[in-house]
Amino acid sequence: MIELWPIALFLCVIAVLMTGLPVAFVLAGVALIFATLGSWFGVMDMSFVMLLPNRLYGIMVNPTLMAVPLFVLMGVLLEKSRLAESLLDALASVFGRFRAGMAISVVLVGMLLAASTGIVGATVVTLGVLALPSMRKQHYDMKLATGTIAATGTLGQIIPPSIALVLLGDVLSSTYQQVQLDLGNFSPKTVSVGDLFAGAIVPGLLLVIAYLGYILIRGKGQAEASSNSELVTTKRMSVADITFALAPPLALMVVVLGSILSGLATPTEAAGVGAFGAALLAIWRGSMTLSKWQACAMETLLVTSMVFLILFGASLFSAVFYGLGGEEMVKNTLGQLPGGVIGATLLVMVLIFLLGFILDFIEITFVVVPIVAPVLLMMGLDPIWLGIMIAVNLQTSFLTPPFGFALFYLRGVVPDSVATSDIYKGVTPFIIIQLLLLVAMAVWPSLATWLPSQIYG
Repeated sequence: MIELWPIALFLCVIAVLMTGLPVAFVLAGVALIFATLGSWFGVMDMSFVMLLPNRLYGIMVNPTLMAVPLFVLMGVLLEKSRLAESLLDALASVFGRFRAGMAISVVLVGMLLAASTGIVGATVVTLGVLALPSMRKQHYDMKLATGTIAATGTLGQIIPPSIALVLLGDVLSSTYQQVQLDLGNFSPKTVSVGDLFAGAIVPGLLLVIAYLGYILIRGKGQAEASSNSELVTTKRMSVADITFALAPPLALMVVVLGSILSGLATPTEAAGVGAFGAALLAIWRGSMTLSKWQACAMETLLVTSMVFLILFGASLFSAVFYGLGGEEMVKNTLGQLPGGVIGATLLVMVLIFLLGFILDFIEITFVVVPIVAPVLLMMGLDPIWLGIMIAVNLQTSFLTPPFGFALFYLRGVVPDSVATSDIYKGVTPFIIIQLLLLVAMAVWPSLATWLPSQIYG
């Protein structure tokens, strides 16, 4: 009966989350109730809960997590300064003569936005508002148009500097060090956010290339954009105008990511440079008003508060879960699966994929990953490979009907005349592409581990 307590805790959290209550309070509240019941019935090791104040203090002074509000501010500033609109204009001017040129522009702009915002919802909504009206006027097949926008929006999950990778890097770093200590290695190796950023570059670029390849093939049936189109985004721009639109944001992204990968700056320092550079770009473009600056500050505050509140709730949940014997239960379950490490990894990936329908990446990173990652790392999995697999897995989950978050974001901004079935059919080829990438990384782990090994040895 004792082993049923952690299962009941996990299922109760999932059930209460379905009511729509705030995630942070659900995690903390349900955990406290189970801690009280567990102590009454004598099945709860309260030492885990007694250490919670130290864990919360550690979260607040964690230098890696300080990068989160700075990266959020960087992305919000670039979004509010209408950077996406100017990027779409510039790239549409370059590719406007090609079949499916607008779709190609959407993918490239989405890639750049992913490298600046790292927030899936913001990218999907921005692209939906800016690009979909233009694509409708060019008589795009709505399945291709909506599928391209939704899939491209999820690139923020994998292309660095992604907030998801920052949070995953922090969790996997502490988990990996603890696993090595448990194995008797008292000079443990570390895995950093920079490692995950480097590991995500090749898979991220492969996804972008695969998206573009599909669009080019699919675009053979797409009518040419007419030269007298009503679209502002297909007007011809001069080389100087295109350079003016593309060069500053590209330079900022190169500086931020390059400083991390080269070791010149920590993720937090690079995030500070990125936020400062984004503020300078916003001032330079002259499109920011006082109300927009206030909106940027408020949105950054709300997102940061949400992340840290969820982390506090997840810390309490993890403490109670471990106190009820959940860690031992997970270890025994995964260790006894047929297929060994392959079977355990497959089960964990399926579980994370399904949880991605009802939980955001923040909750999964802070609640699920700390539970399953120690066991998988004990089995010898590379932490960088595991982190990238989880990120791509969640990206696929967020795109999969009928519960994918990206689909909900897009449905909220597209006209009612666009059928939901068109959105579902449109994302299906992109889901297949992402699943193929997962299979490729499973067969060739070096897709995720080669670049970090070349950069960091």
